[in-house]
Amino acid sequence: MNFTQGEVIYIDKPYRMSSFGALAHIRYLVSRKIGVKRVKMGHAGTLDPLATGVLILCTGKMTKEIERMQYHTKEYTATLQLGATTASYDKEHTVNMTYPTQHITRQLIDDTLPQFLGDIQQVPPQYSAVKVAGERAYRMKRNGEEVKLAAKTVHIDEIEVTSFDQQLMQLSIRVVCGKGTYIRSLARDIGRALGSGAYLTALRRTRLGEVSIEHCIQMDDFPAWLAQQDIEDIKKKKTTLKNYKQ
Repeated sequence: MNFTQGEVIYIDKPYRMSSFGALAHIRYLVSRKIGVKRVKMGHAGTLDPLATGVLILCTGKMTKEIERMQYHTKEYTATLQLGATTASYDKEHTVNMTYPTQHITRQLIDDTLPQFLGDIQQVPPQYSAVKVAGERAYRMKRNGEEVKLAAKTVHIDEIEVTSFDQQLMQLSIRVVCGKGTYIRSLARDIGRALGSGAYLTALRRTRLGEVSIEHCIQMDDFPAWLAQQDIEDIKKKKTTLKNYKQ
């Protein structure tokens, strides 16, 4: 493998680690392994810290492919808590409102979800990396500033119920969608469409393009995986080149 020239790495991002944090850790390990100060690396498709799953890292010249990769179809599994909301639409914040749920049945859910298929209008979460006048929305919110985000068109190919616990009011779904779709916003909108509220309690990206979770390396397993790779010895190559010039 030649990480300096360009490689693609598939990581299963852990819970509560940012996408950049995962990238920084892998970059450190790779840079140390190949004997460079800082190998060029980027990631395709950001995952929230509370989300897990497929994170594609590109090194060297392969970073040029990141923009193209971000347009690939994505698949997620998500669990929604019905009957309540939070400011961030997930567990990052505590519950700020509760709503009735007695009327919610599996039939109502099955009748409601199809309205989210195809091209839909979606307002991103205020606690998101969307820029407003050059500033990240989540930073503005944390500074107590008012944030107004416009709706944008996103595309959802598939949405299906994988389980529903009517006693706990927990709904699990599988979603296949295009670039720019916020599953947190989808949870919010599903709650509203059900005449209640909802927020995410779990989110996992199971596929990005042709890369599925089965192709990914666990973060804890990465050092062992890296040790097994046939990697060009950069330090040795530099020494040989220096001796040749002398």
